[in-house]
Amino acid sequence: MNKFLLYLVMLPSFLWRSMGADTEQLKAILGLRLTLDDRKPIAIGRQPGKKGKMKYSSLLSAFIFLIMGGVYMLPLTVIEDRIFSLTFFFSMLLAIITFMLITDFSSILFDSRDKYILFPRPVSDRTIVLSRMLHIFIYLVRVVIPLALPGWIVLGVMDGWKSACLFVLPLLLLVFFVLFLVNGFYLLVLRLAKPERFKDVINYFQVFTSIIFFASVYLLPRLFDRKNPQDFNILLYPWVRYSPTYWLASCWSWIGFPVTLKGTATFSALAVVVPLACMYLLVKVLAPQFSRRIAGIDTMDSGGYNPPVNGVRRKAPGKFYHKLAYAFNSSDDARAGFMIAWLQSSRSRTFRMRVYPSFAFIPIYFVYVLTMNHQSITDVFHHLPDQPVHLFLLYFSSFVMISASSYLAMSDQYKAAWVYYAAPVAVPGKIMIGAFKALWVKFFLPFFLVLSLFVMYVWGPSSISDIILALVNATLFVGAMARINLKHLPFSIIEQTKQGAGRVLKSLLSMCFIGILGFGHYMCIHLLWLKLLFLVLSCILLWLVWTSYAETSWENMIKGEEQ
Repeated sequence: MNKFLLYLVMLPSFLWRSMGADTEQLKAILGLRLTLDDRKPIAIGRQPGKKGKMKYSSLLSAFIFLIMGGVYMLPLTVIEDRIFSLTFFFSMLLAIITFMLITDFSSILFDSRDKYILFPRPVSDRTIVLSRMLHIFIYLVRVVIPLALPGWIVLGVMDGWKSACLFVLPLLLLVFFVLFLVNGFYLLVLRLAKPERFKDVINYFQVFTSIIFFASVYLLPRLFDRKNPQDFNILLYPWVRYSPTYWLASCWSWIGFPVTLKGTATFSALAVVVPLACMYLLVKVLAPQFSRRIAGIDTMDSGGYNPPVNGVRRKAPGKFYHKLAYAFNSSDDARAGFMIAWLQSSRSRTFRMRVYPSFAFIPIYFVYVLTMNHQSITDVFHHLPDQPVHLFLLYFSSFVMISASSYLAMSDQYKAAWVYYAAPVAVPGKIMIGAFKALWVKFFLPFFLVLSLFVMYVWGPSSISDIILALVNATLFVGAMARINLKHLPFSIIEQTKQGAGRVLKSLLSMCFIGILGFGHYMCIHLLWLKLLFLVLSCILLWLVWTSYAETSWENMIKGEEQ
């Protein structure tokens, strides 16, 4: 498949040559990148205990994207105006492709390892930039085809073979436009931001984009209500004519589909001209300074380290986490684990990228659950104090801690974990419990307090007892999850490509635990004495789980790694 895609990409060699790239070097670089891609481990389809090529992973990935495409084709079947429905369809494709490009392929676009391999060679900047963009383009083609296939089939069945044949051109132009948007944004940030701050800017942009995408997935489908098809009259949204996705959809006017908005013929021409011009502008004008700026990123990135000045190391401006480490831990090993987790969770961009979005996911999902009966937000919040849904919000907050603890052991610099084994650590569980407390204090507790203020504002002071019990039960739940699954020292392993069946089963069973705790809380919500009894029992169980986790031995950690 990769050889065939490489052949197709290199067919317009004259175009790449006109952009200033060396086609022979371009083909060699792309071939090597695709070969390395085939050697990366894939979790889906991997046979445990066996090495070599992955089985069925490509088919499974394509099947997942095919299902997603089945959801995205919904506007094509709901909205009668074909050009307006295609505008929705291409907008959803634009969102998902852009999201995937930002979250998954930014490491390819800004792979600074090129400076060690390609920069010393006589390879031009434009060749390097074009190789990165075409590499991403090949990735996107393998994603876009199954993602767009359901919509493609629907158009062929509903509108005939002309619509199906035309579909390929706007889809290809859409991919070009996405490449320009993402690369253009990155290049703009490279020109404006300082090299040492560039990765932080990109990281926070990725977090923001993932939050927007998550909110769109859950909240935008509410627009598609079959009971009110008149809401989708394009005349109600005249501004849509300035959207690039409308330009792509207006190409269907070429084969006789009716046009409602004026100037559609001009916009259909823009659908072809603008993406091609954007790609040419990106490679021809913006590329020359691209590689030089990337080369300065890693050299300027200190990762939070304060270098010595005149032989004297500068002290960190604040020691607040030191005080917290001593306040929440009684042993030196636990304090060390606390401080390591506290500092690394701030310095690791990968950790921030994976954990920070969960703070927004929970409120978004809470709103989604409340509006499942298609009531307006105003009506929902007006009747909110009459329903005990605050328990769902309080208990669901525990998944912030689950998200943080899931990535506590993973790191790109996992080889530095040799220090754990070189130090005289008798009980590794003390380090792990200290790290767990750091995440609890830094992430979960502030987030829970914010939600508690909202709960007290809506449900009044009488909800304080519910807040305290939910805090203990949520901590008990995440502590039990850590006791079952977290068998590694902080930031000591590379990201795992597979999990044993025993661990997966334990995780699924433990997820029922939070439901049992929440249901028990709901049953005694109006009985204060029963809530107090529940609180005492939960505290005792939390102490037992906490103590057991802190006493995890080296032997238990080895058994956990084998599961």
